[in-house]
Amino acid sequence: MKHAHPRIVFMGTPEFAVPSLEALVQAGFPVVGVVTAPDKPAGRGQQLQASAVKQAALRLGIQVFQPEKLRSPEFLEQLKSLQADLQIVVAFRMLPEVIWSAPPMGTFNLHASLLPQYRGAAPINWAIIQGERFSGITTFFLRQEIDTGNILLQEKVEIGSDETVGSLYARLMHAGAGLVVRTVQGLMDKSITPRPQADTSLDGSPFKPAPKLNKENTRLSTALPVASQFNFVRGLSPYPAAHGEFFRLSDQRSIPVKLFQVRASPDDKSHLSGKLLVQDKEKLFIEGPDGLLEILELQPAGKGRMKARDFLNGNRLEGEWTFR
Repeated sequence: MKHAHPRIVFMGTPEFAVPSLEALVQAGFPVVGVVTAPDKPAGRGQQLQASAVKQAALRLGIQVFQPEKLRSPEFLEQLKSLQADLQIVVAFRMLPEVIWSAPPMGTFNLHASLLPQYRGAAPINWAIIQGERFSGITTFFLRQEIDTGNILLQEKVEIGSDETVGSLYARLMHAGAGLVVRTVQGLMDKSITPRPQADTSLDGSPFKPAPKLNKENTRLSTALPVASQFNFVRGLSPYPAAHGEFFRLSDQRSIPVKLFQVRASPDDKSHLSGKLLVQDKEKLFIEGPDGLLEILELQPAGKGRMKARDFLNGNRLEGEWTFR
């Protein structure tokens, strides 16, 4: 490295990556280029929208690159011309080896879990869905297999007992920025010894994955214990939100809904999983195998978010209804 500070190329796209970029600049590290996703149509007017990282980079006066294809000769030449000593990746797409292996100091990534647990696209969501009491952040060197490279630094973060993914996302986003800066400093002064990720957990059980969220794996199952249903909803709130439908068998009426806030009340009574219960015309419950799940806030299709009481004011739910 020919410079007092490493020349850094930063790669990222969403809001989660912005504090890390800003922290690097504030710490005085020369960020010589930012690579982010191409502008995409957004909103009702489908006007082109710049990524959160692009907007931050322009505000900071940093040159921005938005390749459609990472392997394109034109982009690879542009990247080479930046003479980066180090590349940092926060919430970006998978990189080909020709890119991550290029800088002399390597390429490291910030991942929002305590690796090797929760490798994959949605680690913050799955940690809450699985009822974890702790999550965290990890910086690690990239290699070919996703989220498997040598660990640089980690920081453990406690998850609140009723914390949602929206809250934990914000906390990890800002904690991650500090970890990124400390990682660069540690690589510069050689105080970090990269360590391989473990092949198995301490008890021999397989590592928990964090697969990409889709319509199927975000549908709430009323067969789960109500405490697990509670974790499922908060692990997807506010986005993309646990979903399902209120369904009346007698006339096949269906009301698709998203669930944002619920409360679990386990008990030892006999329940019919999925049955909807209305209490005093203002409280709404789903029966689970071991108790009740009270719906506090929801969003029926085509409407805004609302309290259960307001939903019941406009929907009397007469007859036998289930959640499915």
